[in-house]
Amino acid sequence: MPAHTESPSVALVTGGTSGIGLAIAQALLQDGLKVVVTGRDTGKLDTAVRSLKMEDDWFDVAGYACDVRDRSAVHDMVEQCTKEHGEPRILVNNAGRSGGGATAAIPDELWLDVMDTNLNSVFWVTREVVRASEAIKQPTGRIINIASTGGKQGVSYGAPYSAAKAGVIGFTKALAKELALAGGPTVNAVCPGYVETPMAQDVRASYAELNQISEEQVLTEFQSKIPIGRYCTPEEVAGMVRYLAGPAAASVTAQALNVCGGLGSY
Repeated sequence: MPAHTESPSVALVTGGTSGIGLAIAQALLQDGLKVVVTGRDTGKLDTAVRSLKMEDDWFDVAGYACDVRDRSAVHDMVEQCTKEHGEPRILVNNAGRSGGGATAAIPDELWLDVMDTNLNSVFWVTREVVRASEAIKQPTGRIINIASTGGKQGVSYGAPYSAAKAGVIGFTKALAKELALAGGPTVNAVCPGYVETPMAQDVRASYAELNQISEEQVLTEFQSKIPIGRYCTPEEVAGMVRYLAGPAAASVTAQALNVCGGLGSY
């Protein structure tokens, strides 16, 4: 465990109450960072913060209820985080949702909600943090966006999700080049493939219903696409985030790095 410091750097992780986000929070806490997580569900948020604190009394963790689709809520959350815990030096945009179906049957409301949750929120949160924090604008600053291999190669029955994640990758690369010119932070995307999370279970259920097959058949079909033959774990994705957040990744920027068991190769 790293030595405790008087003023640890602050890492803000959106959607940090379960799955990949919670694993990222755990990993960053182990590196001595003060971690602030957000989530829409106050019950899940409280449970997540308690579970993180229970792992080690030394861990410095806090949580804010925030709907990242709401621009004013995002502004207020970043302002409160900065005031109460300090300027974030690390931002992990992890909040997201699944969403899709046969494209011709997708209602406007679903498309727009996936875009707001998975793409627009990344812009809104990033903009507010860059405005509010001098710490994140330094060379040691880190902006890490959780995208998806689906944003590179597409997912059947997942047009909204794939489009939003492709947008996250494009935003990441553009922002990285912009901020590098000013001597600022690194900006990267992490692209998970199939990861065993509650959202993955929901995706399998939806895919099974669309194709009139069992969820066990869906799992077998999905696993057969993965060269290593299994889903990745949230902790494996968090390991990549942990690397990108650290000093060894100071020259890594404008990248979209896969954690997918070989599912994607570009």
